[in-house]
Amino acid sequence: MLAKRPAQTTLIRRLHAGIATDPPGDSMTSTSSLPRRPRWRSLALLALILAPLLWPLERLAEHYYRNELLSQNRQTLDLYVANLLGTLHRYETLPQILGDLPGLRATLANPQDSAAQNNANQLLMNISQQTGAEVIYLMAPNGDTLAASNWDKRDSFVGRNFAFRPYFSNAMAGNLGRFFGLGTTSAKRGYFFAAAVREGNTVIGVLVVKVDLDLTETLWGKTPEQLLVTDHNGVVILTSNPNWRFRATRPLSEEEKQAIVAIQPYPTRDPRPLQLDDNGWLTQTQHIDETGWSVSILAPKVLVSRPVRTVVAIGGATLLVVMLLLGIMMQRRRHYLDRINFEGKARRDLEVRVVERTADLEGLNRRLRQEVLEREHAQQELFRAQDELVQAGKLSALGTMSASISHELNQPLAAIRSYAENAEVLLDHQRTDDARGNLKLISELTGRMASIIAHLRAFARRDRHAPESVALQPALDDALALLAKRRRAMDVELIRDLPDATLWVQAGETRLRQVLGNLLANALDALTEKGPPRKLWISAEHNAEGVNLYIRDNGPGFSREALEHAREPFFTTKTRTQGLGLGLAICDTLMRALGGELLFANHPEGGALLTLRMRTGASGVSLQPPEDLSA
Repeated sequence: MLAKRPAQTTLIRRLHAGIATDPPGDSMTSTSSLPRRPRWRSLALLALILAPLLWPLERLAEHYYRNELLSQNRQTLDLYVANLLGTLHRYETLPQILGDLPGLRATLANPQDSAAQNNANQLLMNISQQTGAEVIYLMAPNGDTLAASNWDKRDSFVGRNFAFRPYFSNAMAGNLGRFFGLGTTSAKRGYFFAAAVREGNTVIGVLVVKVDLDLTETLWGKTPEQLLVTDHNGVVILTSNPNWRFRATRPLSEEEKQAIVAIQPYPTRDPRPLQLDDNGWLTQTQHIDETGWSVSILAPKVLVSRPVRTVVAIGGATLLVVMLLLGIMMQRRRHYLDRINFEGKARRDLEVRVVERTADLEGLNRRLRQEVLEREHAQQELFRAQDELVQAGKLSALGTMSASISHELNQPLAAIRSYAENAEVLLDHQRTDDARGNLKLISELTGRMASIIAHLRAFARRDRHAPESVALQPALDDALALLAKRRRAMDVELIRDLPDATLWVQAGETRLRQVLGNLLANALDALTEKGPPRKLWISAEHNAEGVNLYIRDNGPGFSREALEHAREPFFTTKTRTQGLGLGLAICDTLMRALGGELLFANHPEGGALLTLRMRTGASGVSLQPPEDLSA
């Protein structure tokens, strides 16, 4: 009603003006005498006035799409540089490690021994196949190649001299040699790592590892953006466009040309210049300090201009539609005015009805003002109630986190107290070595408590850490060690059925021990309700889907209600002093975060059966960097 009042007030004013100026019966005459204004000429003039608005629209669209493209390419550039550095770092320390192999040192000690040379060739070939390096070869102090992993190939390095390469001179000087270039024998690009082989303080040889970087080009794929990696000379060494390879992006000095001739890093001694139109590309570059390379992404500007033209076309079409709508509105307005003129005889009656309606509207307006005031007051009360709910939510979250920390630290604190009491007894009996061992265990437990606190803090803010490859048996042994004293005091028989081979799973080192400790502690809690004999079974199996760990006890088992609500926080069948009901909920959340699953069931022969399903990890190799919970 309030929204309609200005329009009605305007209509009333127009009616009053019409009544005051037009006598009855003269409306038809005045209507016919009105001149016809050229409406479409006005629309064309308005279109000319509004057309310059397309220019700022084009600028805004160009700025937006340019920033979007630059942001996307920056992320792609960071990922490519990280992948390139990861490939290089994988082989960086390999020459230093392989230099200590007795089979290679025997060849350096007696280069004329064909048996030792054949043994070294076979050894380097096996290592090359295992590590994925393209070529690994051993050089004498004079630069001659004594053994190589490609000894049986047509382009074998054995017998060739590479003393002119800078990686050889750097390695002979005691430094880690680095070099990217085209192989003079194989005519294949590669990155070379070289390290000296020492006998005391004397360099007796150089071991070189060549890494194939062709795969890094194929990873780029077929996209409008182009990859460009240049070395310290500004020459393209890696690119997604084969026509740009080994082209110079800047003029080379005479010193640089002489160095190229000396070390022969490219298939040509005078790289041709690469002529790129700076106006046709959006370039982003990242410098790699350790290699001296510059990695660039070149995006064609057509990726920006094409959507900009689309936006401008849409803007122009929108302007045209607006003009058409204005024309239609003007036409309808003219018809409306003509109809008003034909209805001039009814204006007096309409005036009376409008005055009556105006009085009604004024009364309604007063009531609406009162309702608006009441609504504003109610809204203020609502905001106050919302603030109180937010504060209550903060207090609830604080209580949940405090209860979680208390629950997770109970087990390490109990173990610390037990080890401290044992250390006091051992010191009384002058058994200092055993007491020192207990103190070391206490130190490890305090470190674990710090890790648990850091993990709970990270868990509260929903951090996501990539799983790593963790050995299951050592983690299980640590959890059992924390509960060993309690298990012996309860006279619980432990029955283990674990494979002799180490089972590797994808998990977090701290989070896996946290889950195992909670589940074993809950099993001991269940056994307190049962008389002897008390038994605890632990078994594991490895199948195609992953690794399953089974924890079973001969306690009372789960009730139906416990099976339905075991994953819910603060649900517990214990007394208030025995537990808070957070252990199984935390374990279930941690397992799902690790990509695993925690299952609850009752064993057919009685007691509870817990099953941990985990993904298989690589044997002895971390799939991801270990989680850091100290931050």
